[in-house]
Amino acid sequence: MTMETRNGSWSSRVRDTGLAAVRGFALALVSLPGAVLGLTLSLVSISLVPIGIGAFTTPWVLRGVRAFADWRRVVAAEWCGVRIPSAYRPIPGDANTWARTYAMLRDPATWRDLRWLQVDMTAGFVTALLPAVLVFYPLEGLAVAAGLWRPLSELGGYWYGFVHVTDQSSALLAGALGIALLALASLAPRLLTVHFRLTRAVLGAGQGELAERVRILTETRRDAVDTSAAELRRIERDLHDGAQARLVAMGMDLGTIEMLLDKDPAQAKRLLAQARQSSVDALAELRDLVRGIHPPVLAERGLGDAVRALALRMPVPTEVSVDLPRRADAPVESAAYFAVSEALTNAVKHSGADRIWIDLHHVREGTGMLRVTVTDNGRGGAVVAAGSGLAGVERRLGTFDGVLAVSSPAGGPTMVTMEIPCA
Repeated sequence: MTMETRNGSWSSRVRDTGLAAVRGFALALVSLPGAVLGLTLSLVSISLVPIGIGAFTTPWVLRGVRAFADWRRVVAAEWCGVRIPSAYRPIPGDANTWARTYAMLRDPATWRDLRWLQVDMTAGFVTALLPAVLVFYPLEGLAVAAGLWRPLSELGGYWYGFVHVTDQSSALLAGALGIALLALASLAPRLLTVHFRLTRAVLGAGQGELAERVRILTETRRDAVDTSAAELRRIERDLHDGAQARLVAMGMDLGTIEMLLDKDPAQAKRLLAQARQSSVDALAELRDLVRGIHPPVLAERGLGDAVRALALRMPVPTEVSVDLPRRADAPVESAAYFAVSEALTNAVKHSGADRIWIDLHHVREGTGMLRVTVTDNGRGGAVVAAGSGLAGVERRLGTFDGVLAVSSPAGGPTMVTMEIPCA
């Protein structure tokens, strides 16, 4: 090993040690207040469920806890390569406030999160802080030996470990102890990994929950395959009954025109006009078919402009509010677009509404969750039933691990909310 290689390896270890100390310290600063606040709000909110108040607050609080836990999963993977599986159950699409609350409370992952908060504010806090202590405490001993003991001695002395620092000689002894402790600083990255492994032991999903998660994903994949097959059959049928039939008829007209061109020019001219109109109609049908597969405006301008264009074609006045600082992946945008299209179709056909509002935004910047809300002022009573358009939307969103929620009391208004993970 060359001197340059040894120096590079040494500097790399020093950098990793310092980085682990800083990360552990930052994690300790965040984990303790975050865990205390999350656990306190959760317990208070759940205790208020029997009197009704908790039914409205619990879903919001538990979503915050889940976001905090998911952030820790991301940090564990990025900082130490520790993968922590997640297996939250999807909330039923037709869930009202009470059903949503009880669905989250019946999810084993919710109670696992609450147990993790208790561990995170105790053993988790200690294991996060240890890497910083192993690095910064020896440096404190060196600072004491370098002269920090003087202002400390004016306060009656200072204990560094088992050394009572009152003068320069005791300060040098503290510095020697700091150098000895500095040898343990190299353990800082390993201790940070221990913290995340402890987190995984408490927060990670068990085999049973992962199996349930696989079952749900298998069902949504099967729905996606069935939907794709049905979509292909629809495209084939539309081509056969529409554009293909017109093109065949146009070919027959052109053959007739060829025979009549010398015998009956006037009739040939009429058939040419008819063939021209057939070509225009065939082109229009092909454009509609392409728009039904993947609208060009969606590919070129993004989800916001595509939904605005969709709203302009509605027979009911439709307002669109868009706050999307970035584009999602093409499959996510396509799923959201057609989900909005189906929700608008349902509103126009069944609600009797005279006004519709659409809102598209990210739930919180950086969470990768797209939320779409379609609201109408119609008669209400919309439900997610088998064979309904909303059931089809729910299946479409389930392919992306998304959820659908419908609030539609008798007399209206109806609010259809869709959330789709963008990752």
